[in-house]
Amino acid sequence: MIHLETPRLILRPFQESDLEAFSGYRSDPEVARYQGWEAPYSLEQAAAFIREMQSTRPGAPGEWYQIAIERKNTPGLIGDCAFHILAHDPRQAEIGFSLASAYQRQGYATEAVGRLLDYLFGDLDLHRVTATCDAENHASARLLERVGMRREGHFIENIWFKGAWGSEYAYAVLQAEWNR
Repeated sequence: MIHLETPRLILRPFQESDLEAFSGYRSDPEVARYQGWEAPYSLEQAAAFIREMQSTRPGAPGEWYQIAIERKNTPGLIGDCAFHILAHDPRQAEIGFSLASAYQRQGYATEAVGRLLDYLFGDLDLHRVTATCDAENHASARLLERVGMRREGHFIENIWFKGAWGSEYAYAVLQAEWNR
């Protein structure tokens, strides 16, 4: 089981008590805007997702693993971050994250993603971690740059996403860069 801490946060496996908060922020159109799910996100969808995460082995190549984010001083889910070890190269991973609107712009996502990168490079000894974000998602792009990832690509209208062509940025950081 993954249990990580930062000065203000606990990153832990999802649990049944996360159901309403998880469905709540995934149902927010602004949170869902750049994500692969559609709002609203029902309690049934949230329950199925939590069950799936509870039966998924963290770090299984090719499988995404979501980690719940909560504040130390106030229990309750505020968002999640995720990773998946690449099936074709287990020394590399991709990450993602989402945070409830009420907890954005307070440094929580930066803190959580930084701790996730510490875990991936330190505990799992990965060589490289990547992330992709919508080119219009300026907040996520800034966060990825703030934690030390470099923009390696800008793909123009490379993905059909929610009814329109979208452009994406590709980010990455190497273990050697992270350790500096």
